[in-house]
Amino acid sequence: MANWNSLIPSQFKPSGFISALRVFLGGRNFKPNIRMVDEVSSATQPPPDVPGGPNHTVFNNYYYARDSRREVTQPVLIFENNSKLIENTKKSNVEPGCPSKVPLPGKVFHWD
Repeated sequence: MANWNSLIPSQFKPSGFISALRVFLGGRNFKPNIRMVDEVSSATQPPPDVPGGPNHTVFNNYYYARDSRREVTQPVLIFENNSKLIENTKKSNVEPGCPSKVPLPGKVFHWD
């Protein structure tokens, strides 16, 4: 039987208190299921050295010309609603002193 504690990489090892608590609450020795220990990468890798593309610098950035957010403008007024014509026609049909009668939908059923 292998010593599983020595095979676990340091980034996966719990602290002493946590491992003792895990053994006590589990009622058995913990066997980790890290099967490919040799293929696990280390936690302290250097950051990748990626070469800069066309967006690496702000000067002469071709994305600026293709950005559609710069083409947004204020809405253009195509049609202006002339409310004076509508108001004049409504006033001519209604007689003063006569209340307007709203049509009711059929018989009303009274529950009481």
